Amino acid sequence: MKRERRFASSIQHALERLYGLDHTVDVRKFVVLADDGERERLFVRESDDGAIEMMLRIPQLARSEFDAENDRDLDPMCQIIEGVSHFIYIAHRAAIQREATRLELELQAEVDKYVVLATALRVGARKSEALRRRLFERVEFSDEASTDSGERYRVANSVADRFTRRLERHWIATGRFGELRDELRRFFRMGQEEKLRFARAA
Repeated sequence: MKRERRFASSIQHALERLYGLDHTVDVRKFVVLADDGERERLFVRESDDGAIEMMLRIPQLARSEFDAENDRDLDPMCQIIEGVSHFIYIAHRAAIQREATRLELELQAEVDKYVVLATALRVGARKSEALRRRLFERVEFSDEASTDSGERYRVANSVADRFTRRLERHWIATGRFGELRDELRRFFRMGQEEKLRFARAA
């Protein structure tokens, strides 16, 4: 469990630095190891006094020395990145008293998976394309397309694919990483409809 908490903490700090967020709550205090075969889940509820309570269940990492390029390692890593992304997004929205939709959460998490792994792999344009294909094209969905959750995951996947293509084309391929950071910060602070319009315009 120590490895998983350390990994979750490293993701939290990386995303907070990227998005220019204050570090207010430590995700490690909210992490619980999921049961075998159980996928990442973030539980959220509002207490009687209006405070937001959260618990993040995350899977066990595959090996003691995990590799972001190894398919066996990639899935649990992606699940933890998604969970921490959800945690940060809800904590930030609660701090500024702004609601967040489930689609916002999923879309931001899809983008955050790409950003975290692209940074870890030090990708250029060619590696970025390979990573993007692995994350957004070589995927299987647990929920049927006809369900609300199934549609939400597919929309988030498709829109994130389009948005990261734009990042790849305009900023990564040209090495303009300061502008890439600014673009990501703008995207993080947008609401659902603005996010969708912005990403689909790519």
